[in-house]
Amino acid sequence: MSHGNNDPFRLGFLTAIEDAERGFVGGLLVTNRFGRPLEFQCTAPVKPNRAQQILYGPTLRPFVLGDLIGRTLLDKIGVKPHLVLIESDELLDLRQHVPMPVACLIKASSIDETAMHFGKLSIGLHPDYPADRGEIEKHTKSIPVDAHLSEPFERVREALEETLRLGTARTA
Repeated sequence: MSHGNNDPFRLGFLTAIEDAERGFVGGLLVTNRFGRPLEFQCTAPVKPNRAQQILYGPTLRPFVLGDLIGRTLLDKIGVKPHLVLIESDELLDLRQHVPMPVACLIKASSIDETAMHFGKLSIGLHPDYPADRGEIEKHTKSIPVDAHLSEPFERVREALEETLRLGTARTA
């Protein structure tokens, strides 16, 4: 699927799940503007040890999710997205480490004047990157207005759960 780099606009859907025994596993699905998969990558489980939990304190989750998982996935993916969508603002600081805009889905109850409409969703951007708004606005017409941009996250989570399940089956 290397032809994906020629698609006019590519979206990345980045999320992670937490397994109590193995830690966090993250996945990145890159699609064309219609939601068709171009590439998928996932990480091996990342489990912080007790010393890391103590030392990082409340910054541990954003560090693991953004620096370790998110950046690793974006570094190794072959088909680079123009925009990375995330579900959790814990991943928003990933923007400080990557060249493309990162936008977080916003729940209807949290929408404010800084939110952007994108497909059927509202998204929030990292406050330190105001130019990302203009970059995203260039592509909003590429996305169908009825696009359910939260649905690909379900596919990523299912793929991660399947990966974890198969990993358990292999070790059993």
